[in-house]
Amino acid sequence: MNPEIQKYNLELSEEDAKIANELSKIINENLPEAENKIWHAHPVWFLEGNPIVGYSKQKAGVRLMFWSGKTFEEEKLNILRGKFQDASIFYNSVEEINENDLKIWLQKSREIQWDYKNIVKRKGELLRLK
Repeated sequence: MNPEIQKYNLELSEEDAKIANELSKIINENLPEAENKIWHAHPVWFLEGNPIVGYSKQKAGVRLMFWSGKTFEEEKLNILRGKFQDASIFYNSVEEINENDLKIWLQKSREIQWDYKNIVKRKGELLRLK
């Protein structure tokens, strides 16, 4: 695991750290080619410089976010209104993580991508890559 991400996880409460460690383990196993680092203060995984998945501690729990998740059409992922394509799910205990669902979403994150890497260059316009 990336030492920066490990440090992030260690700074969480005991239960949140369990969740974060499990998420990072499953993500790393299923996206071994992804670069991972702390980006905007949170763990994020990238494919070819494009953010794919990440998590952060929020009031409602540990939020697992997929940058292109709105397009996955998965009922369990929460979609916020707006121009972006992100979708997420909150966890409050490690037992809530459904590894099979997560593996499906990670596969979709590889296959379905919006071009966040070049969003600034395109002045906020978001284009679908895959």
